[in-house]
Amino acid sequence: MNLENKRILITGASSGLGKAMAKALISKGANVLITGRDADKVKDVAHELGCWGLASSIASEDAILALFAAIDSTWGGIDILINNAGIGYFHPVEEVQWAHLEEIFHTNVFGAALAGREAAIRMKAQSSGHIINVASTAGSRGFKNGTVYAASKFALKGMTQCWMHELRPHNIRVTLLSPSAVPTAFNVESREEKDLKDGLLTPNELAHAVVSVLEMDNRGFIPELEVWATNPF
Repeated sequence: MNLENKRILITGASSGLGKAMAKALISKGANVLITGRDADKVKDVAHELGCWGLASSIASEDAILALFAAIDSTWGGIDILINNAGIGYFHPVEEVQWAHLEEIFHTNVFGAALAGREAAIRMKAQSSGHIINVASTAGSRGFKNGTVYAASKFALKGMTQCWMHELRPHNIRVTLLSPSAVPTAFNVESREEKDLKDGLLTPNELAHAVVSVLEMDNRGFIPELEVWATNPF
């Protein structure tokens, strides 16, 4: 896909991986919309990058519908959705609470599913598009204290596989991106970026991978891509 003038929505993109992807895609000539929950931060980052920014919560169906209504009004459609917004809490199984499940699944699963639904409706109408769901290696391998988070990413992986089969006949590509540890603001209450530690991935490696996936000729697509830190310890 030639990214020049493509209309791209990246959720959860006011920092970290989402911001790095936005910057990389803008450099390719794409029109990018970033979203996030902090209105001031989204505004500042959008100004910094030179793109469109809207404060929006992926955990609300009403917010998702309003977001896509704004896209229709401004762009008249969408070419690429990157479902990047995600949250996580990590507890021993005996400390898991109903509220943990509801909060994480509302963002990581329900929100991603409904954003995917709205994107698919528009992409099917134009017989083209690409959806990237940002999961985690935790979506294939559980880990200590990861009950709720891993479950949400397993669910996202399953949804992505379903979409691949449903949307291929409509010339719509679907990809699951599964990174290992990336030091971003994820799981940081203050939403401040974590220090970039030697050995771990940085958001730039993932942004490079996303650009490569999207730029593949339209006759093929990458269904799943795992990106690991080479030597994280």
